[in-house]
Amino acid sequence: MSDMRRIETLDLSLRPFEWRFARERRAEIDAHFEKLREDKPAMWNGRVLLMHRHAFEGQALRGSYFETDFASFVAWRDFGFPDASVNNTFALGALQGSDGGYVMGVMGAHTLNAGKIYFPGGTPDPSDVNGDLVDLELSVRREVVEETGLSATEFEINPGWHCIPVGPLIALLKPMRFKESAARLRERILDHIASEKNPELSGAVIVRDSRDIGPAMPGFVQTFLRSAKAE
Repeated sequence: MSDMRRIETLDLSLRPFEWRFARERRAEIDAHFEKLREDKPAMWNGRVLLMHRHAFEGQALRGSYFETDFASFVAWRDFGFPDASVNNTFALGALQGSDGGYVMGVMGAHTLNAGKIYFPGGTPDPSDVNGDLVDLELSVRREVVEETGLSATEFEINPGWHCIPVGPLIALLKPMRFKESAARLRERILDHIASEKNPELSGAVIVRDSRDIGPAMPGFVQTFLRSAKAE
């Protein structure tokens, strides 16, 4: 299981960068994406941000992102992360009810991570850039609204982040405590899912203790939950 560290400061920028993987393996990437779309036609080749340089300095994370297409990102992941100089640094909103229960979404069948159980969030995109700065708090607030229908103004949002590096992934979790119970939070998320034509989520689950942690949750999610429940 990966270690979790505290991060108080993010200093993240968007910089020009030519990703050789995306250029040199273009034909393979496009063919792979078209094959994926045969099963998941709702997937589209939008733009995402990946990181090509980073450093931990005490409780700060500094790094540079670059923009690429979603097909290249997916191929990089599915081909086994062949370019070790690049990583996926993303933010998740750790939604917690007033009673201490954590609430996560079940990814819909049409999504890249179908059936996986995550906190809302994901890889940043160009809408999360302000000038040349990448704003992961903006990213996670946006994702919470889009996936759950909940407004960030309804949460007490803690400063800082819980950071879990896992190989080519760096997960940054932002604690967000809801004003009502976890059951009510889940109920409202399910209402939002039911109101959407193509919701990203197919369901929502509550984690109250270690018995609720399951294999559909990625390792970094399990690390966070076990650490949070041990506090």
